[in-house]
Amino acid sequence: MTKSRAQILFSVLIAILMAFPVLSASAQDRSADNMDLVRDKMRADKKLLIADNMGLTQSEAKVFWPVYESYQKDQGHLTNRMLKLIEGYAKNYETMTDTVARVLVDAYLQIEADRLALRNAYLPKFRKVLPETKVARYYQMENKLQAIVSFELAENIPLIK
Repeated sequence: MTKSRAQILFSVLIAILMAFPVLSASAQDRSADNMDLVRDKMRADKKLLIADNMGLTQSEAKVFWPVYESYQKDQGHLTNRMLKLIEGYAKNYETMTDTVARVLVDAYLQIEADRLALRNAYLPKFRKVLPETKVARYYQMENKLQAIVSFELAENIPLIK
């Protein structure tokens, strides 16, 4: 079964929005406003999930949430890059060339390297505000959410013809 560019983009966007914050689009566009509402809901749901599963004390919560918010914002930049990469894939899906495929693979690997670098950069920040077991729990939760998104992407992005 082949998917159209619009089907690929829609299914991938929904998958990504399930677990990742995405930076806001233009406020002038109604569909962007609707997507902002969806993004806000997804961010709130994710934050509730984290809050419900972290077991933070009041003092831990006070110092954890600002680090969490900063991390989510930085993750949002990576998500935007991934969305642009997927848009490029969808745009070129029917007429993929070796040159475009090379650019897409290189961009993907750079995003993944940057994602790992971000996780490593924030590790000392989380360790500064939480006990090690809670840092590990938080990283487990982020990993599980990333796995959900990765599965959805794998399921919805067709292989190159």
